[in-house]
Amino acid sequence: MRLAILGGGGFRVPLVHASLLADPARLVTELVLHDVRPERLAAIGAVLDQQAAGAAWRPRITTTTSLGEALSDVDMVFSAIRVGGLEGRSVDERVPLRHGLLGQETVGPGGICYALRTVPVALDIARTVAERAPDAWVINFTNPAGVVTEAMSAVLGDRVIGICDSPVGLCRRVARALGVDAASASFDYVGLNHLGWLRRVLVGGRDVLPGLFDSPALTSFEEGKLFGARWLRTLGAVPNEYLHYYYFARETLAQMGVQETTRGEFLREQQRTFYADAARDPGSALSRWQETRAERERSYLAEGRAVAGAGERDTCDTDGGGYEEVALRLMHAIAGNEDASLILNVRNRGAVAGLDEDAVVEVPCVVDGNGPRALAVGQVRPTELGLMQQVKGVERATIEAAVTRRRSSALLALGSHPLVDSVAAASQVLDDYVTAFPDLADLS
Repeated sequence: MRLAILGGGGFRVPLVHASLLADPARLVTELVLHDVRPERLAAIGAVLDQQAAGAAWRPRITTTTSLGEALSDVDMVFSAIRVGGLEGRSVDERVPLRHGLLGQETVGPGGICYALRTVPVALDIARTVAERAPDAWVINFTNPAGVVTEAMSAVLGDRVIGICDSPVGLCRRVARALGVDAASASFDYVGLNHLGWLRRVLVGGRDVLPGLFDSPALTSFEEGKLFGARWLRTLGAVPNEYLHYYYFARETLAQMGVQETTRGEFLREQQRTFYADAARDPGSALSRWQETRAERERSYLAEGRAVAGAGERDTCDTDGGGYEEVALRLMHAIAGNEDASLILNVRNRGAVAGLDEDAVVEVPCVVDGNGPRALAVGQVRPTELGLMQQVKGVERATIEAAVTRRRSSALLALGSHPLVDSVAAASQVLDDYVTAFPDLADLS
């Protein structure tokens, strides 16, 4: 199989490469890394070479800055781009804070601005895939994953699939807290990307999740610490970690206001140092990458843990098995026609009543050689469905604004988000984004 990674100079690429090295089936024979910044390709290439030292086998690796060359005759595409880089993310997060709104990469105004920049590029990628590799499957890592996947599906239909490591991490942590084998359990999860709930954990046909709510283990893992036992018992479900921004919006905004740097600013400086060090001393690229990744994982969702008083993340909550695990299982299921059950971002197709057929949702899917099929999730509580519908409306307005370049659609998206409490503030945020990003100038 020929696999192309768009954003091939990205920091997380070594996680995928490590999974390929460990794959006993040796599914991927050629790995094509595409990036618009050759210096990042060189740095990550040094990490990959050191990862493969002593390995019995590795896929052939080629690098390119040409999108058309990268996509020619590939079987599978991982799209993991960041339009505007971490410099753009820093602006996405800082602007809302300036106007008294939450500043986060994928949630709220920051996610909307990120999507406004990213959707046109993602659509260009989709059209190039359709032209150069019409039989390829596209696995979208790019955030905001639900919005970008839905936009690309207008060109690629069901051959684009969005993945996120939050649901698999949540399920793994809950299974561990319950003392059950995650591989033998079935997880009832429903939502949109970065907005979902784990409602049941089935083992031997019985739901064992209720037992967790009466157990001291309820606050032994990341989400238990973030949300607290009382709120989890009230919900009767375990939310995706990103719902902390919704359920504790006031407290999180206050915490962000006293932090010296945003998450994007922290990562920008951290990765600037890593890539510079890798260029100066390629021989130490792998060790520097490992150190940088460990620091990155420990500081994840730091503002939420500060609000909850949860302290630093436990090592067991930062163990591997994220994007790369989901992606490899998905590839094997499709390429080898091997049945798999995965939580993915796919077209709804009736899985969630209350959302239309083409709305991209994040739900359990059965996957085989024909791709994923979303499983019907049954009735969704009004409190959860209502939030999903409101955020889906924001996503749709965001895609419309990105495609039509109408300011009214962008303002509708910003002013309708549940975390934006003022249309006036939304308009000011949009003005600041337009000033900061030349690609958004036509939204002025």
